[in-house]
Amino acid sequence: MGTSYTDFVGEVQHRIEAGTQAEAVRTTRAVLETLGERVDEGGATDIASPLPMEIDRYLLEPEHGQQFDFDEFVTRVHDRLNYEDLNLDTGYGRPSSVDESDAVFRAKAVVALVSEQVPGGEMANVEDQLPGEFAELFELVDAETKPWEEA
Repeated sequence: MGTSYTDFVGEVQHRIEAGTQAEAVRTTRAVLETLGERVDEGGATDIASPLPMEIDRYLLEPEHGQQFDFDEFVTRVHDRLNYEDLNLDTGYGRPSSVDESDAVFRAKAVVALVSEQVPGGEMANVEDQLPGEFAELFELVDAETKPWEEA
């Protein structure tokens, strides 16, 4: 049951057309840490549970329940994608020079993948915690055709 860490990261890499696994990990972490900050602890726990252990912590470790709008969500994801870690001996330490529109697409792609891993109602509960302006984040969840499926 559930997806392995390698499969999850590989799917993120495919969806965002990342050149490396490290970039896919960095994207996953940026999106899920930011989502974890925005939702309450119960919501974060609900959607983290079915995810691989190496990934669920991105949702569980942040300070939950912070109040910020969708623009701030995008700014935080964007900053995390472009932040240069001081620990340069890891592959995740290099910034990826992602612009804000790409940050939005990456967030949508990761949320869509998480929603595929999480039982139906749990993702809806998280979506219900967020103001209407966050609907864009869930655009690809129920989309008929997703960009990474197009030939």
